Amino acid sequence: MKRIAGMPESLSPVVTHYCPGCSHGVLHRIIAELLDELGLRERTVGVASVGCSVLAYNYFETDFVQAPHGRAPAVATGVKRARPNLFVFTYQGDGDMAAIGTAEIIHAAARGERITAIMYNNTIYGMTGGQMSPTTLMGAVTATTPYGRQEESGRPYRMAELLAQMPGTAYAARTHVADVANIVKTKQYIRKAFEAQVNGLGFSMVEVLGNCPTNWGVTPAEANRYVLNDMLAYFPVGEFKDVTKEALAGVHA
Repeated sequence: MKRIAGMPESLSPVVTHYCPGCSHGVLHRIIAELLDELGLRERTVGVASVGCSVLAYNYFETDFVQAPHGRAPAVATGVKRARPNLFVFTYQGDGDMAAIGTAEIIHAAARGERITAIMYNNTIYGMTGGQMSPTTLMGAVTATTPYGRQEESGRPYRMAELLAQMPGTAYAARTHVADVANIVKTKQYIRKAFEAQVNGLGFSMVEVLGNCPTNWGVTPAEANRYVLNDMLAYFPVGEFKDVTKEALAGVHA
């Protein structure tokens, strides 16, 4: 019997505004599928960031709040504390979470806020013209590093590992969506992050390595090869903290 995949109920039937080849749409579908499968759609509130993902609320059949730049974790904290029964997630880029929003995300993790943060890391400010972000690789040419990122700009840091160190973090992982196998893995990781929140274990986050063909100035195929060959060399994928197993076994992490 042939099985035909349909559109998740949590995904809105709209035409994408993202650039051709962008991976945001892949990540949107993964999230929508999980909201359906976990029965979360009717009690979900998403928090949109500022950046390419600013219009995330157009793609999900759930309630959404628009946060000021970098403040998505703070807004999500307010929503979750006011309505603890709700499922709350943020959808942020690397510029939003790792630059102007660094304080908000670190303290949300330290406090163990029962929210889930999704970070799309394409190592660049996509919406505003391709400037360097905190995750831009060394030597990478951007609008603000025309000769390549140099030492005086600092070195890129790894958000998943950083947040895994916070005492309130229940789950932290990094994955990518540049090939089919890891799209499947991404869904597994985000499921665990969502379940950590549902089970009240603490803060959870997943960093997803994605592309930006437009601002990188390459084709979508070349962009995915950059993710696989260059980004993965600096940003290893995997789970960096997971208290789920210990919690289910009755052990306090």
